[in-house]
Amino acid sequence: MDRAALIADPGAEMPPAASRLFGEMVRRRLRREPVAYIVGRKGFRNIELSVDRRVLVPRPETELLVEIALERAPARVLDLGTGSGAIALAVADEMPGCAVSATDTSAAALEVARANAERLGLADRVRILAGSVPEGETYDLVLANLPYVAESEWPSLQPEVTQWEPREALLAGADGLDAIRGLLLELERSSSRYAGTSAFAPGGALALEVGDGQARTVAALLEAAGFSAIEIRADLAGIERVVLGER
Repeated sequence: MDRAALIADPGAEMPPAASRLFGEMVRRRLRREPVAYIVGRKGFRNIELSVDRRVLVPRPETELLVEIALERAPARVLDLGTGSGAIALAVADEMPGCAVSATDTSAAALEVARANAERLGLADRVRILAGSVPEGETYDLVLANLPYVAESEWPSLQPEVTQWEPREALLAGADGLDAIRGLLLELERSSSRYAGTSAFAPGGALALEVGDGQARTVAALLEAAGFSAIEIRADLAGIERVVLGER
């Protein structure tokens, strides 16, 4: 029943089967399970994604990475650590002419991403691969929402996160930057392996989502790794959320 029908008939009785289902959903929420897992879906930009405990629940702040893609209008985009496929599928949905690749090291997450691509009719537009940075390929823009929670922060997070979402997609060492350091090292090794070529086309860029208070440190890491024209973008809450650098 949609919202308009509820408003038109606020006294409508719930059928017994639906009542039992709703009661179970309420009990799940009382156990602090995220609503997105209970209903099995989450909106992101203009698309709706199927989600479960195999992937993180997509956050509104991650939409900033898609906005950067729209600004830069790249021909080829790579979404690293795609999870549910949120970033890659949103880019493909809003940029029909863009060739989009998405990778993840989690086989379970790849199952969710591929199912979402099929359901949204984007399977022929988004190439979903196991791993990290594809070897020998170049991109105009690399987008990454990698794990960035520090181990010391874990106890202070809400139970919806610590008890339900995949820990490996969140934690990244003592300061929360292990995954980002690992990516920068991987990009450097890839460049050496292919005789000076890199994952970036001329003028290509890397955009990383980061945690609160991490942006300045990550900007310094990008500068040390040879990136230039480094920018820090704030999300709608005013938190410095994305670090962007050109290669």
